[in-house]
Parts: sequence; structure tokens; C-alpha cells
Amino acid sequence: MAKLAFGRRGEASEPDFFRGVIGELVLTFLFVFIGVGCAMTVDGKTNAGGNLTASAMGQALIVCVIATAGFHISGGHINPAVTLSLAVGGHITLFRSALYIIAQMLGSSTACVLLRWLTGGLATPVHALAAGVGPAQGVVAEVVFTFSLLFVIYATILDSRRVLLPGAGPLLTGLLVGANSVAGAVLSGASMNPARSFGPAVATGVWTHHWVYWVGPLVGGPLAVLVYEYLHGARRHTPAAARGGMNDP
Repeated sequence: MAKLAFGRRGEASEPDFFRGVIGELVLTFLFVFIGVGCAMTVDGKTNAGGNLTASAMGQALIVCVIATAGFHISGGHINPAVTLSLAVGGHITLFRSALYIIAQMLGSSTACVLLRWLTGGLATPVHALAAGVGPAQGVVAEVVFTFSLLFVIYATILDSRRVLLPGAGPLLTGLLVGANSVAGAVLSGASMNPARSFGPAVATGVWTHHWVYWVGPLVGGPLAVLVYEYLHGARRHTPAAARGGMNDP
């Protein structure tokens, strides 16, 4: 496994550096705006099963589309857990990852505040633990869901040994997000993404158990990287000391 790269000389002056940071802000804004918008649309309807399916499909589609659109801009992370995991795996530097995460938080917050204003204060769904699920159980659930997310990202996007059609990686990742959204409904809601949980909390001021949606994903994601690299042997990609982004082979 590659060592963590804190940064490299002149990294901030590279042409793609701040384009990547701004790209993460814009991409996360779009992802959260549409994703939370889907959740707001189905929230409060009487057909609970249909609402869950519709919401999961919406999350799956938006992850697939936004990740694909941003792949060659910033890597299309749209998720601090993904960003930290790729830093742990040596794909990007910690310096770049820190700015990506700040941009993701800004994009998510802006999206949810704007949604709240546009809808006249319509209730913004906040990730919350299901009835009977405690914080510790919520953390474990988020660890497992995020582990699966990063494992699939590594297997279908980052591993040079993958045998897939172009664009299949983001599609499969989106499908997994949708499946996890259904499975997580009786647990933690399967956020898998601190940015996705952060924006609604900012817009509503509801921070109950919010830490669960940071601790779980930020543990589960890097853990998946370590396990994947152990199971599949030495990874084959250009180290962060030479470049940055999620689209390195």
C-alpha cells in the first residue's frame, strides 16, 4: 500500500488543482440539490414502500450521472468518505483531499439552504436512526454500507485489472447506492456520505446523532481500501506524488 502523501511542491499552482476543487463544489451542489429534492418530493406520502423505491432510484441515478459527469474534472468524488479513502489509498494528496472536503461541505450546505428557500420552507429530510436503532448500531451500519461503496468503486473504477465497458463503474456504483438505500431504511438510512447528511442538518438545524454519519463513513471507506488492496494484491495506479484525482488507472 502506498504511503499517505501530504502534498507536493507547486501542487496548488497546477492548472487542474483549483478546477478540481471548484468542480467538487459544483458537483456536490448538484448531487445534493437533486438528491434531497427527490427525498423532499416523496417525503410525507402515504405509500411508504413506493416512496422508498422512488427515493432509492433517484439516489442511484443521480450518483451515476454526477459521478460520470465529474469523473474527468475532479474525479467526481461528491463524498468526503470517498475523498479520504482515496487519500488513504495514495490516489490523491491529503492537501487536495482537505480542500475537496471543504468544497463538498459548501456545495451541500448551499444546495439545501437554496432548496429550503425555493420550497417555502418545506420540510427537509434529515438522516436519522430508525426506531430501536442506537448510535453504536448506526455507526456499524454506516461502516458496512460505506465499506461496500468503496469496495465497488475500487473494483469497478480504480483497479486497472477491471474488465468493464466504459462508464460501467459509475453505473454499478449508483446501483449499489440504491440498494443500500433500501437496505438502510430500517437502520441508519444508509447515508454513506457525510456531505449528503451535512447539508440538510445545516438547513434545518437538526444535529441529533449527526456524528454517526461522519464516523461511520470515514471509518468504513478507508477500511474498504485496506481490505481491497490486501485481497487483490499490490494496486496498480500512479501514486499521488505524481498526480491527483480518482481517474488514475
